[in-house]
Amino acid sequence: MADYHFVYKDVEGTSTQWDDIQRKLGNLPEKPPAFKPPPFVPAEDEDSKPKDKSWIDSKTHDELEDLEDDLDDDRFLEEYRKKRLSEIREAAKVAKFGSIIRISGSDFIREVSQASPEIWVVVILYKEGFAACEMLMGCLEELARRYPATKFVKIISTDCIPNYPDCNLPTLLVYNNGAVKANYVGLSNFGRRCTPEGVALVLCHSDPVLNDGQSSSDSSRRSVLDGESKRLIEKFVAERENAEDDGASSD
Repeated sequence: MADYHFVYKDVEGTSTQWDDIQRKLGNLPEKPPAFKPPPFVPAEDEDSKPKDKSWIDSKTHDELEDLEDDLDDDRFLEEYRKKRLSEIREAAKVAKFGSIIRISGSDFIREVSQASPEIWVVVILYKEGFAACEMLMGCLEELARRYPATKFVKIISTDCIPNYPDCNLPTLLVYNNGAVKANYVGLSNFGRRCTPEGVALVLCHSDPVLNDGQSSSDSSRRSVLDGESKRLIEKFVAERENAEDDGASSD
């Protein structure tokens, strides 16, 4: 048998006269406030946002390319968009390397002699198991990370020059525009203590071998020399302080 009983509900927020009287007498709790939906706030449209430098700086290379038509009517932002694209492309050119590339004898002409004229190439001739080679290689690995616009390559000495004497290892060759600009035979060229900073100062003594790929050759070379000199001094001071601390703690 069907159950026809149901509970009648009035519109939310309404009450009877009897309920109102009971509330005045304190027999019923206060009537809850009627529900009100939050005010409508339209979603912010990307196109409605103000377009300024920060808005353009947040865009990727592909997004900047797509903005060409949208900014045609705003000369300033269009010029700024072109400037940002140029900066992104230049930054991509700089970050070409960043590590030491291992090559064989057959790769030498293509990777070194025929490298682009604007690229400086540092070549280390080495052999496995030579402590001096390992020490210099460690310095070059650090410099390769600091200066990714400079190309660093390594090649087994006898693969590069048949019968090359082991007593000359390690040897550094510096190439630019297809020509040898400098060569350093043996570890003694880099002082009693072979450090990345010391090697950088030697490499940039007369040429902008290490550069950021953006500044002019002269300013880049001066920047590297100043930066590496500062690093060398800071490292020396830190080592002296550590040595004094160790001496004081042992007393």
